[in-house]
Amino acid sequence: MNRAELADFLRRGRARLDPSDVGLTPGARRRTQGLRREEVAQLAGMSVDYYTRLEQSRGPRPSRQMLTALARALRLTDDERDHLFHLTGEEPPRRGGASAHVRPGLLLVLDRLHDTPAMVGTDCGEVLAQNAMSKALSGDASARPLRDRNMLRRFFLDPAARELFPPEDVAEHARAHVANLRAVAAARPDDPEPAALVAELRSSSEEFGRLWEAHEVAVRRQSTKRFRHPVVGLLELDCEVLLNEDAHHMLIVHTARPGTESYERLQLLRVVGLQTLDPPPPPLPVPYLGAPPPDPRSA
Repeated sequence: MNRAELADFLRRGRARLDPSDVGLTPGARRRTQGLRREEVAQLAGMSVDYYTRLEQSRGPRPSRQMLTALARALRLTDDERDHLFHLTGEEPPRRGGASAHVRPGLLLVLDRLHDTPAMVGTDCGEVLAQNAMSKALSGDASARPLRDRNMLRRFFLDPAARELFPPEDVAEHARAHVANLRAVAAARPDDPEPAALVAELRSSSEEFGRLWEAHEVAVRRQSTKRFRHPVVGLLELDCEVLLNEDAHHMLIVHTARPGTESYERLQLLRVVGLQTLDPPPPPLPVPYLGAPPPDPRSA
């Protein structure tokens, strides 16, 4: 691992980004150009101390998962992502199947969608990036263990994942998930990822196995979904799925039709839901309003 080269590469990658490039507000006047260390750490889902040590050439070797998160946070191109892996002595991810690296242009689109839930995922259901509204609607996938960031795995193996939808809609969601995965697995017969996911779900979920045997095929594109949010209530949203065939990525955007009750509730979610994503400010000191305490020296 080349710690000095890695530190220099991270510092330069951070310096070339503006907060608006990654969906952050500029805030107070900045003394130096680029993102702050804490902002990169936040985007990558790591502690500020850990990231600081990497920039100071004294950190431990990052895991492959952490390198992928750093590449995404710094908006690296595919070649830059590979260079980051090489600096740590890791082999870059193969480019044949679905990549966990989201291209900077797609992340830029995601960051510009301030008022509507949007996320980037793979065609096998791995959640790779979310904007703040998506986290407010369905939860922050990056806060879950790595295995639980797959939408299909959670839907069929975690009953809590279905609470997001009205009970009468769950069966249709299940059919759509399986039909889409059937199409993905057939289109990528030499890729072990969809095959492994199918094998796991067939052995772990009787419902998935039954739907798989029905052999329905349908690639997910436009649809209308209903979400049950614990704060703003029922939301009926139009879902648009934009495919990036080369990387097997999907940009999924949920919108509400203007003038509807769902539109008003989505605006409320933008206010109420986003507040819960920010840590509360530290309490202000309470001023002492009584008489001053006696001076012990006067005793």
